[in-house]
Amino acid sequence: MSGGGGDGGGLGAGFSYQKFVHVALEQTRLRTALAPHPSQEKFKFIKTNEDNTVLNALSFSAPKIRLLRSLAIEQKNSVQVLDFAAFSEPEYDLPIFCANAFTSPARSIVVLDLNPLYGTTEHEDYREKYYRNLMPHIHKYSELLPWGGKITGKSLRFFSPIVIWTILEPTEANHQVLYSAFMDYYKVWLELMDEAVQETSVEKIDRNREAQHKYLTWRAEKDPGYPLLKKLIGECAAKDLVREVLFEGVDSLGTKPFLEYFPEYAQEDGTVNKKRSMIGKSFESRPWDAHGRFIGDATTSEYDG
Repeated sequence: MSGGGGDGGGLGAGFSYQKFVHVALEQTRLRTALAPHPSQEKFKFIKTNEDNTVLNALSFSAPKIRLLRSLAIEQKNSVQVLDFAAFSEPEYDLPIFCANAFTSPARSIVVLDLNPLYGTTEHEDYREKYYRNLMPHIHKYSELLPWGGKITGKSLRFFSPIVIWTILEPTEANHQVLYSAFMDYYKVWLELMDEAVQETSVEKIDRNREAQHKYLTWRAEKDPGYPLLKKLIGECAAKDLVREVLFEGVDSLGTKPFLEYFPEYAQEDGTVNKKRSMIGKSFESRPWDAHGRFIGDATTSEYDG
């Protein structure tokens, strides 16, 4: 990939997010037995409409892991995309590992997080259980991967206090920092998975299942990468990829439609407002303190981010 500049130099044509995926899968196999997810075969060799673009979709399951999947898009000398996520079985209330990166010759836009299954502001016990001991990770990377700028409270709804949301110059040096952060965060998720104790309460399992379904419903409806997928593989295949791989479970873990979870997005004709975020509070700096408590200093604005 061309472009970049700066002390680290441009990324060059050989840059790829495939290394992130391969090493993450290797780390996972050291801890558990991965099996191909049923969707793997259908999407493994999906072809794009553009000769200079390669799309790789992988999906697996394992004990404790309902779905581990990745999507990497490589457009020669142009765009590189990574969408990597791991979801636990509903018998566990583990956060959802989430890594999204979009790199062009001009910039890299990145979200890296352990998305909370339950909001960390309302559910302090959940924050204490999973994030209290993880705050050193964001302290390590907050200067190297600084806050990416204005983002709305609606967009923050599934972010944790350790989220990395950043916009970077696509240099080799920045890429190496991002790789380090990705591996640190993923190894933390794997350790949490190892330590997780299976829930036996049917009520709590149902609650976990619905929380994960709510997350999947949001992501499937508001996925910012969908227009690119639609362009590359067509509308029908893009919809199948979103619902059967990227956010598999949206059609099986629950039955509530998007507007039942998020009624504020309803338009007068009963359809879903396509904006990712509505009028509301926006945050120009990290809205959590060093202990992971929400302290948001927000302004009110309309931001379709």
